[in-house]
Amino acid sequence: MKIIADLQIHSKYSRACSQDLNPGNIGKWADKKGIQVVGTGDFTHPKWLVELKEALVETKPGLYQLKDKSAKVYFLLSAEVSSIYKQGEKVRRIHNMILAPNFLAVDRIIAGLEKTGANLKSDGRPIMGVKCPDLVKIVLAADPKNVIIPAHAWTPHFGLFGSLSGFDTIEEAFGDQAKHIFAIETGLSSDPKMNWQISKLDKYSLVSNSDAHSLRKLGREANVFEITENKLSYDEIMRMIKDKNPKEFLFTIEFFPEEGKYHLDGHADCKFSCLPKETKRLKGICPVCGKKLLVGVLNRIDALADREFGFVPNRAIPFKSVIPLEEVIAETVGSGIGKKVLDTYERMVAKYPEFEILLDLSKEEIAKISDPMVAESVIRIREGRVEVEGGYDGVFGKIHIYEDKERERFFKKAKQESLF
Repeated sequence: MKIIADLQIHSKYSRACSQDLNPGNIGKWADKKGIQVVGTGDFTHPKWLVELKEALVETKPGLYQLKDKSAKVYFLLSAEVSSIYKQGEKVRRIHNMILAPNFLAVDRIIAGLEKTGANLKSDGRPIMGVKCPDLVKIVLAADPKNVIIPAHAWTPHFGLFGSLSGFDTIEEAFGDQAKHIFAIETGLSSDPKMNWQISKLDKYSLVSNSDAHSLRKLGREANVFEITENKLSYDEIMRMIKDKNPKEFLFTIEFFPEEGKYHLDGHADCKFSCLPKETKRLKGICPVCGKKLLVGVLNRIDALADREFGFVPNRAIPFKSVIPLEEVIAETVGSGIGKKVLDTYERMVAKYPEFEILLDLSKEEIAKISDPMVAESVIRIREGRVEVEGGYDGVFGKIHIYEDKERERFFKKAKQESLF
């Protein structure tokens, strides 16, 4: 049984997140996407925790479903916290995911964090002065089955390895508690192939999650496992992440990393971006305004890499790069995501879950529920035949499946009315 798991999202109680992010809607959209296990996000927030306890019931060990049975997806209790503190004459800003097997463990985590003075009411992703090693101690004291995974590890502002406030190694960040870290989240602006350049990461599993701030962003990155129905549980998912066996942890679903908003170096205000080599030539200074460039993920990985790009470690978990279906349709017709694109999307996912369309259906089957051009787009993405403008300094990159002239030829060639 193939299980798609997106273990890190947010709720309506996190800053800059949609107010539509409630348990029922998350369940509905997870089913629409074809996600079998979804993180709850934000369990440290008191109001969200009340909603989760009211809406969910445990139906498999450590996994929950909606009491009203309005969706099939299983929920796994998850949260993200922001630690800001000084270490080594540098202010560190590190985001970590926390995964828990039950509400009792969650209650104990919350009690432990509150003892440090953390204000958990302030935000779904609370800011606290708890150092990474102390966070591990608090979380594992609450329940040894709890898990901590550094979130979006390469993000400049808040990643474990981020260029602005991060560390060079997991040991430097977690000290004597590093032994309890067995996975990192790669984030939207990097993919496993980039991380494989760093030999010190070989022993860690590389996981991917959406970090969704809205319902439509669910599953933009995810993890795919092979689990028999009778073994599906929190413990089994954690074991497979830790064991890193490609026969069980089948692959991760990834953004094209260039599309992430911190892939390249750059300066958004000046609409300037560049590759690491150019940043070095410019001595890190924006040629437009003379201010410092924000060093992105590609540059940071280059700085820590001890292997050539393209190296594949033993027992590496494969990955597949995708583009969300709404974006595929919009790029196919050369428009923004408006009503016609959304109507087409809804018609397609009414027939098959989004991930089945993106990953599994044949070109002919996709054409039947859309049109030949959308089908061609999906196949090109599967084969990596896309052009990407790299994102930088908070600006998302852009995916191009067709040149404008090629798109025009496709439409002219079509002899039948399309869905658009």
